[in-house]
Amino acid sequence: MNIAIIIYFLGWILNVEAVLMLLPCVTALIYGEKSGIYFIVTLAACGILGILATFRKPKNTVFYAKEGFVCVALSWIILSIFGALPFYLSGEIPLFEDALFEVISGFTTTGSSILPDVEALSHCMLIWRSFTHWVGGMGVIVFMLAVLPLAGGGYNMHIMRAESPGPSVGKLVPKVRQTAKILYLLYFGITVIQMLLLLISGMPLFDTLCISFGTAGTGGFGILNDSTASYTYLQQAIITVFMILFGVNFNVYYLLWIRKPKDAFGCEEARVYLGIILVSTIVIALNIRHMFPSLMLAFHHAAFQVGTIITTTGFATTDFDLWPELSKTILVLLMFCGACAGSTGGGMKVSRIIIAFKQVKKELGNLVHPKSVKILRLEGKKLEHNVVRSANGYFLAYAIIFAASVILISLNNFDFTTNVTAVAATFNNIGPGLAKVGPTCNWSQFSAFSKYVFMFDMLAGRLEIFPMLLLFSPGTWKKGF
Repeated sequence: MNIAIIIYFLGWILNVEAVLMLLPCVTALIYGEKSGIYFIVTLAACGILGILATFRKPKNTVFYAKEGFVCVALSWIILSIFGALPFYLSGEIPLFEDALFEVISGFTTTGSSILPDVEALSHCMLIWRSFTHWVGGMGVIVFMLAVLPLAGGGYNMHIMRAESPGPSVGKLVPKVRQTAKILYLLYFGITVIQMLLLLISGMPLFDTLCISFGTAGTGGFGILNDSTASYTYLQQAIITVFMILFGVNFNVYYLLWIRKPKDAFGCEEARVYLGIILVSTIVIALNIRHMFPSLMLAFHHAAFQVGTIITTTGFATTDFDLWPELSKTILVLLMFCGACAGSTGGGMKVSRIIIAFKQVKKELGNLVHPKSVKILRLEGKKLEHNVVRSANGYFLAYAIIFAASVILISLNNFDFTTNVTAVAATFNNIGPGLAKVGPTCNWSQFSAFSKYVFMFDMLAGRLEIFPMLLLFSPGTWKKGF
């Protein structure tokens, strides 16, 4: 284990977080809020520790998979601990476990909140809370790879693979650093387009920034107690479209950027993803038609809730916990499905669902024709054995952690629907669940122990499980390889 390079890497994480905290500092200055001093204090602490850790670059900068996974997991934990300090030190979130829950929910783009009154927070706290979504959406590690020459020599791929969502990670261009730059340029560009459209629609600048950060990162922290219900239908429609866009694999946008529309529109995962959204929206709209004045309005709310759940964003325009059982069942299934690999969305990812169905089809074919040889393909390419094995391992680990989490939080003695959807909402980085964790509720009612279980689930879900599990493996910390 190359401890020196890990410490060096974590130092740069603190340096980057110090820079990111300039946004809430400026916000506090604009609104004349005293809470901004706590961002300055935390910023200084991050900067000092970061400079000490990066003062001298280690001679051995080699990253293997083990270092990459451990480094990413520790980076997100440290990022969250320091990110929670302003909330806790200011007293706006009095309990540290609540402040940590809120920030982890932000960075992992989950959107679950312990705040009963969001509007009571100062502007600088609100914008930091939403900005964590934007930072965590594409990933702070990807940002670092884009701007900093860290390991080099091709070893950066181990870092990027540990943070990027999906069953496999590929490079858009030969160099990982160039890939990271392209991803962030696309991410930034689409975010700016959404901001411009929301401003044109009449949304205030502060609201536009916070909502766009939450939409781009598919996070879902609202700055109003009713989430997005107070905004106009046009503004809600814009948010719906961009939630769905940010759930698409960014490779599609890259293909469009380099003028290969045929390859972009031929993306199998994106077509299945959009098909699931269309079918789910139509079924739910028809199921809830009697609850709204017109079919168009029912379709509007159905599309918003389908988009916010499958992309794991977590905004809400209405209390879908009051919808018929069929609609709620579909939404719960969408929680597990998630968005596309290589997007900012969470969940299992559509690509893994496709692989699972293809594996089942292959097994059925082998039963009928035992001597036949069938090759699994995705996006027209042969699926390598390690990708299929990785998907199978993910499903198994997912099921074990999910079941264990439900059992552990059952100590709160809440109902089964609350327990299952609470774990589903945090593990899949969604935000709202049903019953006591519905869109009009918050998570403050859970015990401190349950909140730490949820924190682990949020981090494990965002980092595709294995980076977090490696931290608890004794073999990870042995010397050598």
